[in-house]
Amino acid sequence: MSQPAAAVSPEITRLTHYVNGEHVAGSSGRFGDIFNPSLGVKSSEVPLASRGEVEAAIAAAERAFPSWAATSVLQRSRIMARYVQLLYKHQEELAELVSKQHGKVFEDAMGSVLRGIEVCEFACGAPHAQKGEFSDNVARGIDIYSMRKPLGVVAGITPFNFPAMIPLWMAGMALITGNTVVMKPSEKDPSCPLRLAELFVEAGAPVGVFNVVNGDKEAVDTLLEDSRIKAVSFVGSTPIAKYVYATATANGKRCQAMGGAKNHMLILPDANLEDVANALMGAAYGSAGERCMAISVGVCIGDEVADRLIEILKPRVEALRIGPSLDRGLEMGPLVTGEHREKVLNYIQMVVDGRDFVCEGHESGFFLGGSLVDQVKPEMQSYQDEIFGPVLQIMRVGSFDEAAALATDHPYGNGTSIFTRNGAAARTFADKVEVGMVGINVPIPVPLAFHSFGGWKSSAFGDHNQYGMEGLRFYTRVKTVTSRWTDDGLEAEFMMPVLK
Repeated sequence: MSQPAAAVSPEITRLTHYVNGEHVAGSSGRFGDIFNPSLGVKSSEVPLASRGEVEAAIAAAERAFPSWAATSVLQRSRIMARYVQLLYKHQEELAELVSKQHGKVFEDAMGSVLRGIEVCEFACGAPHAQKGEFSDNVARGIDIYSMRKPLGVVAGITPFNFPAMIPLWMAGMALITGNTVVMKPSEKDPSCPLRLAELFVEAGAPVGVFNVVNGDKEAVDTLLEDSRIKAVSFVGSTPIAKYVYATATANGKRCQAMGGAKNHMLILPDANLEDVANALMGAAYGSAGERCMAISVGVCIGDEVADRLIEILKPRVEALRIGPSLDRGLEMGPLVTGEHREKVLNYIQMVVDGRDFVCEGHESGFFLGGSLVDQVKPEMQSYQDEIFGPVLQIMRVGSFDEAAALATDHPYGNGTSIFTRNGAAARTFADKVEVGMVGINVPIPVPLAFHSFGGWKSSAFGDHNQYGMEGLRFYTRVKTVTSRWTDDGLEAEFMMPVLK
């Protein structure tokens, strides 16, 4: 089944919502523009839901919840396994949707879809992972057991930079645990999440279990305020993450809200600088830097290390293979919108200046070349902020302790990395740094699906990480039962109950 879209003009289509197993045209009269970032032209319109439209999606999910929660975890696992098969079958289709609307080059989009599928593969193990605990005969004739129960209707609010991976992170863990989902994807690139919901029904799930509503702040606020929504998972910028977390929790909801990042790579004098340069090229410029785990700061211990590294990096950054996102064999595509491109432009002061890059044949596309900035200082605004573009900043420090303190003292604490041959230094850094995810000779330490993803400080708000066992805990609550089966009679007891 393909997504029905009404034609606004021969070149522009209008997307829908996906509610209760059907594509639903927007009725608010408000629409957002979706662009082809490689061409720099409008390609689609997305309906921006009214409060009433979001409430209708919540109602559909609420109606579907009792039956879905009562479905055996084994049956839900079988549906999830069929879903995984369909995701693999349609992986290229999903990647093309990502590339067309976000601007990731195709190979990168394929990888992002795979990292989402991996979470759904992990979710298939819920019959084991969701098991409770049992204590036999804790007192005469008394047993205690616990179980994990779904929360109800949950919401996912996802960012523009991973329109396949992050919706799958959220939906995979929420659905397998018996919850029903209302997803609000980024209005910049919503086609992939709409297709993901379609495929879940195709896998055998009941309608109403996985719904997608498109929208802006009005839709978000409805999800945050409606009492039928029991939990909210969010990924986006830190200012919005703070708002989402504060509003959701004020309305009695469980919330995990992942924010921005400023990820440092420490480069020690003993590091292999060829390996470091290779790692930085992918980690800083992959996905045009639009990753919350991108390495945006290289911290060199000593001027000699910095000078040698820049000498290696400069020609590689200048030679980045940049072009239209659907072309094969490229290293970087355009940024997601012209507005975001202008924001990144304002930060660039350079060793390599990518501001004037033009992609031949796509002169109106939202392209920037890779930029390399040296002599960055902690007080600079460009260092304090998350740039979220193809910009690598180089800092020079005199010692390991000074380098480690930069990562710890920065307001963001999502990811960090250290490149060295010194095991003691690496172990000390990993143990002491105030950051949620650490790579040792690994530039982008995004954990696999059977661990979990989450930052510290202003990079994350809430007590649970994304996916893995942390995700299972976020989407369930514990019920504990104490039972007595005995032929002995009971006597009144007026003291605090104790088991004998």
